Amino acid sequence: MHTELCLLLFSFLFFHNTEALRPPGVKTETFLSPPFYLKPGQVANKYYFNIPFPKGHIALKSFNGEVVDEYDNPIPLHETYLHHWVVDRYYGLKDSVPGDENDLSKIILVRNSGLCKHTLGQYYGLGSETRKTDTWVPDPYGIVVGNPEEVPARYEERWLLNVHAIDTRGVTDRLGCTECRCNLYNVTVDEYGHEIRANYTGGLYCCYDKTQCKLRERFESVTRKIYLKYTVEWVEWEPRIVPVKVYILDITDTGTGSYSCKVEYEVKECNSEERKNGDCIDMQTTRLVMPHGGNIIYGVAHQHSGGAGSALYGQDGRLLCTSIPTYGDGKEAGNEANYIVGMSTCYPKPGSVKIADGETLTLISNYSSNQMHTGVMGLFYILVAEERPLPGPPKKMICFNSLISWCIEMSVKTGAVFIAGVTLISIATRSFYKLHRKNQYEALVAA
Repeated sequence: MHTELCLLLFSFLFFHNTEALRPPGVKTETFLSPPFYLKPGQVANKYYFNIPFPKGHIALKSFNGEVVDEYDNPIPLHETYLHHWVVDRYYGLKDSVPGDENDLSKIILVRNSGLCKHTLGQYYGLGSETRKTDTWVPDPYGIVVGNPEEVPARYEERWLLNVHAIDTRGVTDRLGCTECRCNLYNVTVDEYGHEIRANYTGGLYCCYDKTQCKLRERFESVTRKIYLKYTVEWVEWEPRIVPVKVYILDITDTGTGSYSCKVEYEVKECNSEERKNGDCIDMQTTRLVMPHGGNIIYGVAHQHSGGAGSALYGQDGRLLCTSIPTYGDGKEAGNEANYIVGMSTCYPKPGSVKIADGETLTLISNYSSNQMHTGVMGLFYILVAEERPLPGPPKKMICFNSLISWCIEMSVKTGAVFIAGVTLISIATRSFYKLHRKNQYEALVAA
């Protein structure tokens, strides 16, 4: 009798429970932003309020985006450079009408837990690296949103998308256009009409919505209809989920006031002596005080072309996380030569990388200085879980494991299904690994 029961159990494991080995209850949905249009060399910097987004009290597990055309074809970076996309959370009035939310006094922004008070409040955000950068939040953690008890009366939770894309078809200087060099855009005032300071050579002030980068003479091409396609993964909220806080750290943050985060900076070209010694690396360093501590469960940096990696250290000098760029070497979308197409991520073993309340962290951002770079960024995104006991396995799993152990013991005693059982367990284990490979912890890279 026991042999038949065990064969039935192993059959159930392999043939019927494969999907159950995935994180339970994960839902996935893909959306499109409203369309925007780009002529050769043109910039789009669009803000879309109340975008399609999962509803309810949920825990976000991942968010990925990419630029596609109207036929769902991925657009390579050497044609349309994705400077950045960011997703912000806010509360909007239930009775608002289209256009109301453009008046920021009529919405309540729900910022992340980061240190920058007036910038970088988003929950998600990436740039050219978007196709090959993992954003998965491992179990049992999640970015918990949609709690109805937190939403003010007469409001509802909504999401805002900002997409900044630069068309570089036919431009005279592709890198210069993506780095927003002011001389290529022929602008002297920013998008609000304020005069740009004389020593500002390039950055966001010069490549705002509808600006035009310099084209080669007589170059012509079609206007493209573009979308940001984004995929969200989430689970419904339940008490076993451990909430994490989102922190975005900025290398330009001086910690000296409310507007200390400049977001972007300039990399000067190295001098002849540095070039001779092979020292053409620009290293920026800042120290930041974390108001609250906890366990780091995920980390990744954001850099632009020329980036050489970033690292985060604790107050005692211990390495918390490094994030290194991957550069493409081809022409296809996701592998564009000389562009950053991915950033490595940190997944420390839960409880192994801790920061204390009030701890001072050191952030380092490295760029190649073989040539000047304008408008670069050195951001570091971490997810932090405040310490609390991690939930144990459900009792039914303990019972289930006991049943497996009993079956193996009985099989060994009788010699009836031991070999078959071990084979099936081996196959099931390999399937488990494949299904969970994005949940595996990555070793921290040495600095």
